[in-house]
Amino acid sequence: MNQTVAHPMGKFQRQVRSLVDSKVIRPTDRLWKIALLYGDEWSYLKKELEDFEFSMQDPISALLAVESWDD
Repeated sequence: MNQTVAHPMGKFQRQVRSLVDSKVIRPTDRLWKIALLYGDEWSYLKKELEDFEFSMQDPISALLAVESWDD
């Protein structure tokens, strides 16, 4: 049996999509706004986003547009 392990950013992306769907944040909001919702986890998530060449000024819609989180 061959299991695929989901990238942690995929889970984060699904959580952000849920926040957008529930209108807590908007797709046009900047990524830095998520920091207000993630508290202690934010430093890890910010580093991951920067590793994938995201800027905290990018819109949330750019994060939601990622199709694959390959390292």
